[in-house]
Amino acid sequence: MPTAVLQPRVHHVGVQTSDLDNSVRWYREFFGARLNWELDRFSDLTLSRLPGIRRLVEVATDDLRVHLFDRATHTRELPPAEAYQFQHVCLQLDRPEELVAVRERWIELYESGRFSFARPDGPTDIVVDGDGVSSLYVFDPNGLEFEFTHVPAGPR
Repeated sequence: MPTAVLQPRVHHVGVQTSDLDNSVRWYREFFGARLNWELDRFSDLTLSRLPGIRRLVEVATDDLRVHLFDRATHTRELPPAEAYQFQHVCLQLDRPEELVAVRERWIELYESGRFSFARPDGPTDIVVDGDGVSSLYVFDPNGLEFEFTHVPAGPR
């Protein structure tokens, strides 16, 4: 009997943070996300996987859900660059002009002084590769990297 091919879809991205309120505010302002729900009581499985978890908040846009959570034992240290980790999450935009708006929004929020950031790195320039794909990279307040990309219509 042939093995079925999995066809998964992303349900949410989980982000551990040392400052949950800061992250919730930033995701709401940067992405225009809404607060869907929050938890402060967890299953035994969750407590065994994430010791010290205190609160979990889901923020969402139409197609993106982010689960933000804090842990009492968080060290506030970034992982070493050489450590295994998800390197970035890529979000596709419909129009290349949206990359400019995303970059300007990130700079506006960073310069507002209303948020603390684990990394001082600003957004990259918008780059266009040989196939016409445009990309921009930014960090969230926790030092996690997002790529925003526009892929033009046509064969790829």
